[in-house]
Amino acid sequence: MRVFRPLIGGVTYRRWVYLILGGAISVPYLLFAAVAIPGVMPFTASEEVAFVIASAITLVVMFATSLLPAVRVLEVTAVRELLGDPAPGAHPRPRDWPGRLRFSVMFLLHVFAGFTVSFLSLGVPTLVGLTVAAPFTGRLPAAEGGTDVPKGWESAWIPALCVFALVTLVYFVWAIGAVLAKAAARLLGLSAADRIAELERRADRLAERNRLARELHDSVGHALSVVTVQAGAARRTLRTDPAFTERALGAIEESARTALDDLDHVLGLLREEAAGKAPQPGLADLDSLVSATRLAGTEVDAAVEGELSAVPQVVSREVYRILQECLTNAVRHAGKVPVTVRVAIGPGRLDATVSNPLGAEPPRSARTGGGRGLRGMAERAAVLGGELSAGAGHGRWEVVMTVPWGKR
Repeated sequence: MRVFRPLIGGVTYRRWVYLILGGAISVPYLLFAAVAIPGVMPFTASEEVAFVIASAITLVVMFATSLLPAVRVLEVTAVRELLGDPAPGAHPRPRDWPGRLRFSVMFLLHVFAGFTVSFLSLGVPTLVGLTVAAPFTGRLPAAEGGTDVPKGWESAWIPALCVFALVTLVYFVWAIGAVLAKAAARLLGLSAADRIAELERRADRLAERNRLARELHDSVGHALSVVTVQAGAARRTLRTDPAFTERALGAIEESARTALDDLDHVLGLLREEAAGKAPQPGLADLDSLVSATRLAGTEVDAAVEGELSAVPQVVSREVYRILQECLTNAVRHAGKVPVTVRVAIGPGRLDATVSNPLGAEPPRSARTGGGRGLRGMAERAAVLGGELSAGAGHGRWEVVMTVPWGKR
């Protein structure tokens, strides 16, 4: 039944551990107060005033220690593990003073509630143990020799009352734990500014993962296109032209090695490993890309006008991936037709054109099965503030791209 759930539920006893931990933390402060009261006595008129002053000093010390990063880490860990994480996303090192003050209030609540529950947890079970034999012995143990009580049922109410107090203590612990869980949700929960910052960080991580997915799609897609074409050519010429077959197998080996390097790079970034964070290819690697495409049997005429060093790194990287996708589409859809690549670098601007005669199957904006194709290239160009258009005309397929940078 619901009314008995606090007695048998694990939540109650996890909260009890949390409160006992608060009681344990309170011990050094109690010792400090015990030392502070006699120290204040010579400067006060009465013990009551000394007690008030020493308590105030102890409270100040508690507040000061609650601002320590190690204490905040302890409190957040205890709340997460023992109160069921009522404030998901709570960070033990808030950036502003209001957040630190909320942590301090939660710590003080934990210590005071923990001291109260710890005191009762020691006292109530002790009373049960001392009174359970009273109806049989006729004596109630006490500090000064004990007290006589009637034997039998006349004194049975004494241990029964103590057992009732023990059961009540369980419900009390459950209720105090619930109150502290709600307090933790309010005090340790993320503020509006923290939530906005967390959403921004999550959006940045998602954008980075999408970028890495595009990197992997373009690199591995290009390599597999080369491998597919060369493997088919090698199979057909295995017996008739061993020299060509050897070159085709070399192209397969080189393309596969490049794809594996890119795969290792992307996986390293996803795992946040330094070993996988090699420099990403850019326009300076265009010659290698063209050579790999030529090994696939596709004739490529590539020319770059202007200084590559003038192109920002991010532009160089993204334009390289767009050109890689263009060559991949040419190999996959047009077959062994000549491809022309022209890149012109001017002041604050890059223009690129890739064209080839139409093959049997024109490129599509998206392949069946999840490919991104032209849409992915257009997205890359748009991220850079540029434009990309693609289409067929006069028997040729042409992709035209313009990417500006700097002041516009």
